[in-house]
Amino acid sequence: MDKVKFTAMKDGDAEDYAMLDVHERDYASGTADRLLGALVELDESLSGYQVTRLGHSLQAATRAWRAGADTDWVVAALLHDIGDIYAPYNHDEYAAAILKPFVREQVTWVVEKHGDFQRLYYAHHVGGNRHARDRFKDHAYYDDCAEFCEAWDQSSFDPDYPMMTVEDFAPLVREVFARKAYDPAVIRVGERVPLTDAALAAKRAG
Repeated sequence: MDKVKFTAMKDGDAEDYAMLDVHERDYASGTADRLLGALVELDESLSGYQVTRLGHSLQAATRAWRAGADTDWVVAALLHDIGDIYAPYNHDEYAAAILKPFVREQVTWVVEKHGDFQRLYYAHHVGGNRHARDRFKDHAYYDDCAEFCEAWDQSSFDPDYPMMTVEDFAPLVREVFARKAYDPAVIRVGERVPLTDAALAAKRAG
């Protein structure tokens, strides 16, 4: 059986949905590789900067890696703009939705809100509100998002910065998306993990 018997979901039976469950799990297992492919497509995305969107993403993730960031942070830095192709007006929410089942709540929130936080650097030049992030000033993860943007996002448009490659980060992406979705041990509601770890940064540099 490779297709369900029904043409309306309400008419499906246990056999149909058991078969679909197997197919869906198999398809979901390829999420990491599909995301890595989509990441490469960012090379043809929004232009005008001194680096492509892929270059920006790799540079942000490289900065995170070299700062001793843990796996959740590094993968978030790599994928934070993955929505630029298909969701240019809410790319931050798009990326956060992809990451949400597989990373800490803290990381999801930062990715989801980073668009508002980034406005600090440019919105006043285009008639916008550069202080949009102020509405989150009492949130537990506010400082984390501010640091994410300052250290890894707004600074990662330098064509001369030595970046790591998609292949370098692929094992981390596969590790994250191989996790059990929405596992409380992964989501870790309310827990804050520093963006940087000096000891780990030194180890990676060595």
